[in-house]
Amino acid sequence: MESSALPSESEEVWRYTPIDDLDLGEFVPVTSSPGELPEAARIVTEMMRDSLGALSGQVVVHNGFPLSFDPQGGGGAAVGGAGDVPGAQSMVGSVQVGGDALVRLNDAFAPDAVLIDVPAGVEVPDPFLIVHWCDGGQAAPNGSAVFPRTVVRLGDRARVAVVEVFVGPTGSVRSLVVPVTELSAGDEASLSYVSLQILNHAAWFVARLAARGGQDSVVRTFTVGLGGDYDRVRADVSVDGRGARSEILSAYLGSGTQVHDIRTLQDHVAPRTNSELLCQGAVAGTSRSVYSGLIRVHRGAVRSDARQTNHNLVLDEGAHADSVPNLDILENDVKCSHASTVGPIDEDQRYYIESRGVTPDVAEGLIVRGFFDAIIDRGPIPAVTPLLKREVHARLDVALGERRVIREEADV
Repeated sequence: MESSALPSESEEVWRYTPIDDLDLGEFVPVTSSPGELPEAARIVTEMMRDSLGALSGQVVVHNGFPLSFDPQGGGGAAVGGAGDVPGAQSMVGSVQVGGDALVRLNDAFAPDAVLIDVPAGVEVPDPFLIVHWCDGGQAAPNGSAVFPRTVVRLGDRARVAVVEVFVGPTGSVRSLVVPVTELSAGDEASLSYVSLQILNHAAWFVARLAARGGQDSVVRTFTVGLGGDYDRVRADVSVDGRGARSEILSAYLGSGTQVHDIRTLQDHVAPRTNSELLCQGAVAGTSRSVYSGLIRVHRGAVRSDARQTNHNLVLDEGAHADSVPNLDILENDVKCSHASTVGPIDEDQRYYIESRGVTPDVAEGLIVRGFFDAIIDRGPIPAVTPLLKREVHARLDVALGERRVIREEADV
């Protein structure tokens, strides 16, 4: 760690963020197992499980310590900690190589990893659910740091879906949550991943997602950030094999003084690869959002096709959104595009709805809900869609205040 400087706002990848406010000295890493899962965590886990329906397995993690593995058949996949899954040593760190100081802290302090290894040719029928209960601040009232680690590896022609949820107690308990998730798909494999972050508004969430797809593989990721004082997800997705495809979705909703920070990399290494990114969210109150994305096409990655889209709704005058798309193209025979929008609700949409007898406040709520429902409906794991909509709609009621959707009028 002595050779790894802490991130700074002077670095391009941390621009527009409050990272200079992070004082690691205020947080104590959780280094011992908290033991039994709190009752509140059990209730939340059961709610998540009931929302998803049939599962191939469930893992509950408390402050980075996996406490229970319920494979429920597993669908042919090996599931467990580093001591349970054969070849675990070759999995951890195989996709996320190196990284900044916060990734290195995860390397150093992650108590154990949640590993899902799907052999070649195995198609897991139902999703895996991983619930991270993060309440480290209760053990260290001045602030605790939690370092979860998840690694998913698919052999050739394998298929799996994984839902990862980060949640903790309500209130003002401060915490720093620094998860690292690694996803690897072999040739012709299909990997679908959804992450939902619903921590309390005193938490700092700084996540790294690294994914890689082999020849003719499909990797689809969807990250949803709703909680946290500062919520950052950096998603680096590499299409390494010829004909590989990736879809990167991201959504966020800010209220109060929250900061949502999304950074993405669409990395095209091989020929005829395809990537599509859609990131969209809304900010209300005095919250802020930052989106910065890079499409990088390496030499030799001919006939690559990359698309990047970022849409931002600014719901109040005190809110602010920054959008910074970037291209780094080192090959000629490619298709690459990027587009971004930042602004208030479209007045034509508002007028159309109001002309049908809907009041202005309800019209605004309907438009914003439809804005989020559109991207949620595109998610790669249909089973998690009802849960995502419920969590987003509940927070929209808070963010919009009197502009929230009133059910009786929403059916007009």
